[in-house]
Amino acid sequence: MTELVRTDVTDETATITLDNPDARNALSVELATQLIDAVAEVENTDARCLVVEGAGGYFCAGGDIKAMVEGVSADVDIDERVDRFGLPINHAVQAVYECPLPTIAKVDGPAFGAGGALAIACDVVLASERARISFGFRQVGLSVDSGTSYLLPRQVGENVAKELVYTGELVDSDRANRLGLFNHVYPDDEFQERAQELVDTVATGPTVALEESKRLIEAGPSRTFAEAVDAEADALRTTLATADHAEGAQSFVEQRDPEFEGQ
Repeated sequence: MTELVRTDVTDETATITLDNPDARNALSVELATQLIDAVAEVENTDARCLVVEGAGGYFCAGGDIKAMVEGVSADVDIDERVDRFGLPINHAVQAVYECPLPTIAKVDGPAFGAGGALAIACDVVLASERARISFGFRQVGLSVDSGTSYLLPRQVGENVAKELVYTGELVDSDRANRLGLFNHVYPDDEFQERAQELVDTVATGPTVALEESKRLIEAGPSRTFAEAVDAEADALRTTLATADHAEGAQSFVEQRDPEFEGQ
């Protein structure tokens, strides 16, 4: 099997790299399947943060257009096309979204369609000035998939989400930053260094507390205020028992930077 996804765990950070630049890292069935496996692999390591990036100047060009054309040309049954080509991509984005670790997308190039969904499925999106993002499923005559209908309105609001989908606009990094699709945009020649600074900040944080916070924030919109504070109290019971809480409190008293171990 051709390796289309590379996984590296260094210190506290796991990095998953989509590595098929000849196809602009498109989410073929093979790549999507490898991405699902890579996320599962990372969850079984000691990594405290997951970074998702693309190789060769691309983040991800979305679905595999060649497979779509082949499906039409061969007159493959529609249900079979959804099962064979659509669901693996959806499940790959879902695997990233549901990863319990803090997740960071490094977008140093175009992110189209399902690739845009993959980017915003991460908790934080860091981009270079040359990065572009689009939810242009309309270009291939398709409705949104890969969780776009869930993720995009939560990022930009329903009306802006509809506009981006209706027009298929290729959003440049500045506008994406203003809309909230990108958390930070860095100059191209500073992108790797500055992105790494933020990654290191997250990866060396109080991991259990960050994971609990992630779950609380994601569930917050579906809860009442009373339910939210009750859930926060439950999370406190977990985080108060961690070594990182003891270290954080002690370092605060001693007026020094904490040295969290992720436990």
